Amino acid sequence: MSRPDPVRVAALVGNPRPGSRTLAAAAALARTLAVRLDPAATAAGPASVVDLATLAPTLHAQPRTPDLDAALQAVADADVLVVATPVHKASFTGLLKSFLDLYGPDGLAGAVAVPLVVSASAAHALVGEVHLRPVLVELGATVPTRSLTLLDAELADVAPAVERWWQHAEHPLRRAVGADRPARTLEVAR
Repeated sequence: MSRPDPVRVAALVGNPRPGSRTLAAAAALARTLAVRLDPAATAAGPASVVDLATLAPTLHAQPRTPDLDAALQAVADADVLVVATPVHKASFTGLLKSFLDLYGPDGLAGAVAVPLVVSASAAHALVGEVHLRPVLVELGATVPTRSLTLLDAELADVAPAVERWWQHAEHPLRRAVGADRPARTLEVAR
């Protein structure tokens, strides 16, 4: 089924280092997905990117800051959400977990999530599947593909790894994005 409206793609980056290689990889994957899933998206501009490193000091501020509210809304509004993290202690970062904890049940309902994990070692290839996927599903996101794991050596040019992943991910992603989804409202835990 084709979509009548443009596909909104966003990237959420949980690396605590501003301007990280994880950020660059997530932005590249989000741009690639935006163009491949909806060629008209190039006219709408670049994918939205939320770099949590810039929001870390505000994650637990009360009242919430406008920047944090805007980031929560940008993530909730995405049709396709790249959720990127480096491996930290054999899991995803606490920064990413702290942000995701701000959503209530089904806070990401209707979003199609693509976990992206950056790792120094192939030994951590399952971090996205074992640790990140269950959290995204718990928040209501659909995760129709395997996670994309990029090794440090692949970060200089992510295109070949993205292309290999795309060969298996294309059809499930297209099905998930083209399917009718209920309208979402931002549901944030207080």
